Amino acid sequence: LLLLLDFNPFDNLLCILLGISFTVWFTLLLVFIIVPAIFGVSFGIRRLYMKTLLKIFEWATHRIERGAKDNNHLLYKPYSNAIIAKEPTSLEEEINEIRRRGSNRDLDSASEFEMSDIFYFCRRGVESIMDDEVTKRFSAEELESWNLLTRSNYNFQHISLRLTVLWGLGVVIRYGFLLPLRVTLAFTGVGLLVVLTSIIGFLPNGRMKNFLSEQVHLMCYRICVRALTAIITYHDSENKPKNGGICVANHTSPIDVIILASDGCYAMVGQIHGGLMGVIQKSMVKACPHIWFERSEVKDRHLVAKRLSDHVEDTTKLPILIFPEGTCINNTSVMMFKKGSFEIGSTVYPVAIKYDPRFGDAFWNSSQFGMVNYLLRMMSSWAIVCSVWYLPPMTREEGEDAVQFASRVKAAIARQGGLVDLLW
Repeated sequence: LLLLLDFNPFDNLLCILLGISFTVWFTLLLVFIIVPAIFGVSFGIRRLYMKTLLKIFEWATHRIERGAKDNNHLLYKPYSNAIIAKEPTSLEEEINEIRRRGSNRDLDSASEFEMSDIFYFCRRGVESIMDDEVTKRFSAEELESWNLLTRSNYNFQHISLRLTVLWGLGVVIRYGFLLPLRVTLAFTGVGLLVVLTSIIGFLPNGRMKNFLSEQVHLMCYRICVRALTAIITYHDSENKPKNGGICVANHTSPIDVIILASDGCYAMVGQIHGGLMGVIQKSMVKACPHIWFERSEVKDRHLVAKRLSDHVEDTTKLPILIFPEGTCINNTSVMMFKKGSFEIGSTVYPVAIKYDPRFGDAFWNSSQFGMVNYLLRMMSSWAIVCSVWYLPPMTREEGEDAVQFASRVKAAIARQGGLVDLLW
């Protein structure tokens, strides 16, 4: 080995530099991210990072809009609703415009029916089927600004050399620095969660075990939050869910769980999975009474309700976290809540979550992206910025059934989060 080192001084220097780089890398992670996450403190670096990004986005958007105006390019679709672009005109105006462009006759007979009108009505009918109130909630909306992510503006086109260089620099920063950093933090957080919860699982049940379990969960979730560069603002913390209750929230993404659990501990409810997710679930349930169901048990509504009811009756157990919509919505609206969690008769703690899409779209379109692909998109975005509102606890009123109670809670969440309250 000494002979090889003598003949390859460059390799020796390279090894030394790599060793120094890894040492500096993990020291920075430990000092500025992991240790603050353990104690729940922040140096304000992420807030400063967010303000800097906003200034860059404003300049880039102004520059690209000015360039598009100079070149007479339509940069944004002003009437786009994420699926079909329509202008806000009446049916009569559209038909008259079609006849004006397609017919040489005068428009005195515009009120009469023409055979060509059939095609117009067929097109409008198909558009109404494809672009109903529900379907558009499952596609990401196009931003009216540019955040240096090509996927955030489908009409983006080359405007100037400076903007192209800025976008290229952003790609290098996101994939060359932020992505490796976030992946390292994600593996650190998940690894610590599996190891520490498995160790705590060997302790006898009691206050010490519950205390250690809560601290470990909070620490690991905070590390995972930093793996997404999540900047979260919590409002009305005096209304945070308490033991023996049910926390219900609107659902946009799987990371909703991390967003909420980094500010307080919850008992999770879900289906048992295999693979890595199954390992995480098994380790978590050893330290905390989470509720995991087999695939066959999920279909038994009475069994699910019985286990949830038994959990909330024990005031020593953590509040249950449930997303009653049952699927991810694009954070523009709240859809119908399933009534199961409102039949138990426990106190319900509503929570509204609203993401800021300027830094990265948190919506998970499960029909288009797998979980791994989605997480990579999240980790290669600039940041995940959101606001969380804890609403006052709500209970079922006299004469109110589960469906009415669920609708009342849903309306409160939509109103606080600035979301559309849908009946579907």
